Amino acid sequence: MDDTGKNSYEDIIDLPYPFPTSRPRMSMYDRAAQFGSFAALTGHEEAIEEKARFTSTWVEPDETVKEELNRKLQIIMHDSGSYSFTYFVPDERKSGGSYETVKGQVKKIDSIRRIIHMLDGTNIPIDYIAEIEQLR
Repeated sequence: MDDTGKNSYEDIIDLPYPFPTSRPRMSMYDRAAQFGSFAALTGHEEAIEEKARFTSTWVEPDETVKEELNRKLQIIMHDSGSYSFTYFVPDERKSGGSYETVKGQVKKIDSIRRIIHMLDGTNIPIDYIAEIEQLR
């Protein structure tokens, strides 16, 4: 307000808003995106989750355990029963891995590639087997 008590904007208050004609209007979606959240560190949250993910280390069996595992593998070659294999699976993204247990029937033992092929399609590397049990 000026000193006469009259509002200085009364002459333009009822005029229409001058939308620019040289550019197309922005869509409401694009306009809202301007005010959306901003992630300055893209991928940082995923990196923290990956670092926090737990992995085990491979504990190589001693010679007596290796001999016992080899004896059991010889029996499996001539027996079609069901077995439980606990073996180490190396992690693809960081050092370490996890131990998994698979139960089922053995389809084939590939002694050249050192892999046990199970009927369900699982392939178990012989060198990473930690335990073998016969299921009844």
